[in-house]
Amino acid sequence: MNGFTFSPALGWPVGGALAAIALVLAVVEIVLFVRRRRKASSDETIGATIRRTLMLVIAAIMLLTPSVVTPTTSRAINATDVIVAVDTTGSMAVEDATYGSTEAITRIDAARKAVHDITSAYPNASFAALRFGASGTLDVPLTPDTPAINNWADTLAVEATSVSAGSSLDAPIDQLLLTAKSIREAHPDDAIVLYLITDGEQTSNVTRRTFSSLRQYLNDGFTVGVGSTDGGKIPVIADGVSATDANAADQWVTDPDTGEAGISKMDEQNLKDIADEISGTYVPVNASSALADQVSAKASKQWRTAVTTKKRTRTTAVVWPLAIALSVLLAWEFGAWIATSRRLL
Repeated sequence: MNGFTFSPALGWPVGGALAAIALVLAVVEIVLFVRRRRKASSDETIGATIRRTLMLVIAAIMLLTPSVVTPTTSRAINATDVIVAVDTTGSMAVEDATYGSTEAITRIDAARKAVHDITSAYPNASFAALRFGASGTLDVPLTPDTPAINNWADTLAVEATSVSAGSSLDAPIDQLLLTAKSIREAHPDDAIVLYLITDGEQTSNVTRRTFSSLRQYLNDGFTVGVGSTDGGKIPVIADGVSATDANAADQWVTDPDTGEAGISKMDEQNLKDIADEISGTYVPVNASSALADQVSAKASKQWRTAVTTKKRTRTTAVVWPLAIALSVLLAWEFGAWIATSRRLL
């Protein structure tokens, strides 16, 4: 149901002040008429006083800009669909990453920052978000709700060491195929862009499957490398413990071959190979490079209307009836002035 409200076009401070002045002048008009009528010092008629008072009142209401608030679940969105896939294996807890500064952060923290930059780089686009460790999981289906994707990124956590089965870079392929295919079938004319955020490490003994099957659905893709080629020690992640807390605990995953703390290194070659398989681009993030400017050249310039469950409100000014009334009164005032002027000649 539509709601009525006042929404001054000039803002409440200015619009409210001007409306108050107009109302004061309306009162002054009535007071002066009464005083002059008692003294018989004016030939102003009651009709003229009512007319001028109404003009000032209407002007005051117009300055307050009467409006109608309309709720809607429709919005225009860009026809670009971005799929964001983030690695959450144990190695993403290594604190050897940098992102736009020299401050050392965990790889998962760098991934979170990357997701925020991606959503900022594609305003009004739609996003799907999935994480992968032992398997790929679609956490957020395609949605134009950017805050939902940012909130998802903020809550990303690496897998606990007890359930981690090593890094297998092809873990998200099946879920990515299902997601990309469903998006393409629902929006055949959209541009679909994939961002795969990972350290590129493959510790599984099983040969990695190729990502080339995704090419039939993607318009563009990026592999985003987080971490360093020098690497770092992998903290032991207990259930419910964040990567930062795990690093602070100084408990490390040991290499069974050496008995020493295992070292995880970002594998740029794997990231470059995957980028080639999806006909995309490898983008490393580090102290001097972030994703803020990494926008796909194949992003769509078209728009479509989408219906969401999230209600939005739109305020529409309704001043035209008052403008017509004021125009009629002004024309009446002008005609009365001409008639009076002729009588005085």
